[in-house]
Amino acid sequence: MKKIIVIGPGGSGKSYFSKELSKILNIPVFHLDNIFWNKNKTHISKEEFDVRLNEILNEESYIIDGDYSRTYEIRMKNSDTIFFFNFSLEDSLNGASSRVGTYRTDCPFIENEFDPEFKEFLINWQSETRPKVLGLLEKYKDKNIIVFNNRAEKEKYISQIKKS
Repeated sequence: MKKIIVIGPGGSGKSYFSKELSKILNIPVFHLDNIFWNKNKTHISKEEFDVRLNEILNEESYIIDGDYSRTYEIRMKNSDTIFFFNFSLEDSLNGASSRVGTYRTDCPFIENEFDPEFKEFLINWQSETRPKVLGLLEKYKDKNIIVFNNRAEKEKYISQIKKS
């Protein structure tokens, strides 16, 4: 486990998990939100994002945290381990709303309200993005794939890996 990606819906705890995994495995974590977004809530171009992502993919080891569905395939192709947070809509919405107003190291700005566009994105994620993930996981089934269906499974995994 040297080239790891963590994907799933927003609010599922991917960033927290990635930070914990980074501490345990001593592998650098890269949060895609920190790459894409600027502090003033503007973002870099698609081309610049792709250049930065490719630089990370060429590293010896990494944990890449973030959904960014248009980059799933290149990340899966270049990784050896895929963590997929297959969480319910309710769990994602609760997670996303709980971080409103909170400083996070995985994002360069603080959300002061639950963005209605982001909420709509999360609602649509289950029917629009999840099937794409499942198809790609089938395509890349030779990879080490770990699926969490809820927060308890994720926490159990972290506890077990800390012990080993």
